[in-house]
Amino acid sequence: MTTIWLRTECDLEFDVELYTPFVFMLRPRSGAGQWVAQERYAITPSVPVTEFTDAYGNLCQRLIAPPGRFSVRTQADVMTSAEIDTGWGLPFIPVQELPESTLAYLLPSRYCEADRLGELAREITAWAHPGYDQVAAIEAWVRGAVRFEPGSSQLPLSAVEAWQRGVGVCRDLAHLAIALCRSLVVPARLVVGYLEGLQPMDLHAWFEAYVGGRWYSFDATQAQPRGGRVTIAYGKDAADVAVYSQYGPLLLPSSMRVAVQRLIQAPT
Repeated sequence: MTTIWLRTECDLEFDVELYTPFVFMLRPRSGAGQWVAQERYAITPSVPVTEFTDAYGNLCQRLIAPPGRFSVRTQADVMTSAEIDTGWGLPFIPVQELPESTLAYLLPSRYCEADRLGELAREITAWAHPGYDQVAAIEAWVRGAVRFEPGSSQLPLSAVEAWQRGVGVCRDLAHLAIALCRSLVVPARLVVGYLEGLQPMDLHAWFEAYVGGRWYSFDATQAQPRGGRVTIAYGKDAADVAVYSQYGPLLLPSSMRVAVQRLIQAPT
């Protein structure tokens, strides 16, 4: 497996009117498939920050933003794979043999109505070998059924809504694929992070399915399997992996910049 070094950046600015509690989820963690060599995390103006790990192992930063211009600027140098693993023919894992950590990813959730899509999932995968090939069939079907159009939805669409609408952003396509997988009793989860070369550049969402004894990545927005990914967070759906959650009157960023750069050599 060929590895590469990526420098990821995400800068957010807010015009805050009232003291506003935030939880940010912007720090990638080292783990399976990636190694974080160094990070920069700058908050202006400086305020006290408490970091905690949520139920999915994601690194979360909790703070209160004061009135005025408030910014969060992050940068990370991460070693990751240049290719995406595939596993054609890998088997379906019966529920009784699944690790307990995967069981939550079998259940319907707010944006992934797995209990409503069983018949459709069976039609899509009727020809596929149970396991990885089923998930690949779902990925291909979603790519054809829902047009990927950045900026087409501001609020997350559920799986059923994305199917009915026929157009959505990356998380919407992932929601539909996840729900279809779960309806076949295949654990599936949403991933948020960075994808090298994404156009237009932005934070990105894809999904992972548990087959053959491990998690595999799938992305219905891309015509071919692509590596160069840095994961920030995992969850059941978009409700679990917001890069920021703000409490009180609605407050949207006044500006947001995302960048991914391939490094020529390892950082020092």
